Amino acid sequence: MQHQALPPLGWLGILRLGLVQTALGAVVVLTTSAINRVMVVELALAASVPGLLVGLHYAVQIMRPRMGHGSDVGGRRTPWIVGGTAVLALGGTGAAVSVAVIEAAGFAAGLAVAVLAFLLIGAGIAAAGTSLLVLLAARVAPGRRAAAASLVWIMMIAGFVVTTAAAGRLLDPYSPARLVAVSAGVCALAFLLASAAVWGVEPRRRRAASAVPAEPAPERPAFRDALRQVWAEPDARRFAVFVFVSMLAYSAQDLVVEPFGGAVFALSLGETTRLASVQHGGVLLGMVAVALAGSMRAADRAGRLRWLTVGGCVGAAVSVLGLAALGLLAEARPLAAACFAVGLGDGVFAAGAIASMMHLAGRGGEGRAGIRMGVWGAAQAIAFGLGGLAGTAAVDGARLALGAQPPAAYALVFAADALLFLWAAVLAVRVGRSGAAANGEAPHSASSGLGARLA
Repeated sequence: MQHQALPPLGWLGILRLGLVQTALGAVVVLTTSAINRVMVVELALAASVPGLLVGLHYAVQIMRPRMGHGSDVGGRRTPWIVGGTAVLALGGTGAAVSVAVIEAAGFAAGLAVAVLAFLLIGAGIAAAGTSLLVLLAARVAPGRRAAAASLVWIMMIAGFVVTTAAAGRLLDPYSPARLVAVSAGVCALAFLLASAAVWGVEPRRRRAASAVPAEPAPERPAFRDALRQVWAEPDARRFAVFVFVSMLAYSAQDLVVEPFGGAVFALSLGETTRLASVQHGGVLLGMVAVALAGSMRAADRAGRLRWLTVGGCVGAAVSVLGLAALGLLAEARPLAAACFAVGLGDGVFAAGAIASMMHLAGRGGEGRAGIRMGVWGAAQAIAFGLGGLAGTAAVDGARLALGAQPPAAYALVFAADALLFLWAAVLAVRVGRSGAAANGEAPHSASSGLGARLA
């Protein structure tokens, strides 16, 4: 087979790939918002049940480095994206079906369906999401990678906002059949959107028409060797700690906010789903702010992004403490504003981390772009899985210890989450300083620009 360098994607091509991320986010957000809330409130299950299920789909994503390595070796990403999206859509529909099965046939039968559904969700995200990021890292010019990363994630958050806003209106009044119908419709539309968006972006390989034999492809290292080489980069390991802690804090409140609105303020399913839409709107605005800051002169960009990242973590910490205070005071009027503020902080720090992830994946040659992206994706997935489980389990534990007082239980969980965000802020400062020192390294270093991009 002849390997030819493809021209870098223009903004239209980047926008098309962003639609794939929009589709992935539309399916995932239903499991972490509406289905999560139904299990905890309408079905009166322990909050740790959806927490364990979401943790399961993140556990499956430990396969991301292996899938990324497969993309490096095979070179074709489109089949992984389309196939992964199809598996994700089946899993998202199955998650809604599991709720109906719990109500009709009992907890054990419904849980079996839910486990299978969340396994499919994890496998679909790992396959489609990793391959999408590899395609971006390979096809986007270096000067556009940070902006492209922010744009693609902004489009994912836009998918969150649109899906939760629309589903919030379609799901009231709640019934299992309505939940299944809405979820199946969202999943089908997501699959069609992703397939259309990626079609033709990556042309099929063709055999060389010339009689001149093609040069043999360079030999790829074995998966374990490639993983060892990537993990040997010092700044990559330090950055992994920041990614893990910050995403742990991010995910710890992700499965808690909607049940918090239902348990403490007696909000309906549609109202708490729209509350999630407000929060994701804050994330969207935060990412837009960082993208605009990243368009400044290179001389100004490093310091501004450092403090935007740190400020995002600190802002999220203060905002989740505000949620705790509202619960203790039984004051619901500023609830939407507080959720928006939490999302704003989340979006600011997450955009900085995403830009760094794209930068690292594209440095040191494209031969390791897939496995680098897989390593970051696996670190994020582990943090998300543990965070979702820890947050929901902490709510259950606090309620038992405090004699079924939801406001106090949720306040303790939000306070612990604020401490994690503050820890992440400290780590962001340290990673930024490390990256600044690295700027004096040779240009070929895979980590020489880490601090400039993240911090």
